[in-house]
Amino acid sequence: MIAKMRNGGEACTAANRFYVQDGIADAFVRQFAAAMHAMRVGPGLEDGVDLGPLINKTAQNNMIAFVDDAAKKGAKIVTGGHRPNRRGFFFQPTLLSDVSDDANVMNDEIFGPIAPIQRFSTIDEAIAKANGTPYGLISYVFTRNLAKGLGVAEQIESGMIGLNRGVVSDPAAPFGGVKQSGVGREGAHEGMLEFLEKKYIAVDW
Repeated sequence: MIAKMRNGGEACTAANRFYVQDGIADAFVRQFAAAMHAMRVGPGLEDGVDLGPLINKTAQNNMIAFVDDAAKKGAKIVTGGHRPNRRGFFFQPTLLSDVSDDANVMNDEIFGPIAPIQRFSTIDEAIAKANGTPYGLISYVFTRNLAKGLGVAEQIESGMIGLNRGVVSDPAAPFGGVKQSGVGREGAHEGMLEFLEKKYIAVDW
């Protein structure tokens, strides 16, 4: 939940696509949907609110477009999928299952409270799907087998990996991505090196 819903999904580190193994997919969808449905939407200054508004009308319209497009391409809206009937740029926490590869929500950065889910059978299939994007800032891997999780993390094309954890950013660690998610790192020792000029001196003695 925190990997998806931190800052209402409007974070560059928010999980965009969920790949869930066939054997646990049904139970995962049920529990994830229940948690999303239980979130209270409203102004952040109200007591008990879990999810505030999106940044603007454009963001709200983007969420509507993502859901409509996915539904037209065969996705099931498990929970949410609509604007609440209230003033403001709100959008319900939304879970989509059986989302097709060509759905826009599987190929664009979402920046909102939508979680699209696909199933996979083999680890190689999951890795191929995870790497099938031009983006590569952060990925998340959850497993009971640590050795297997580390092996998967090494094969994923991403600048940062959260293994069995939904919050990865740390001032002591380098922050940055690969592919279309940026060049270089900020934070930690590596971040300091980005501000330095290297000098090479070749000497004959």
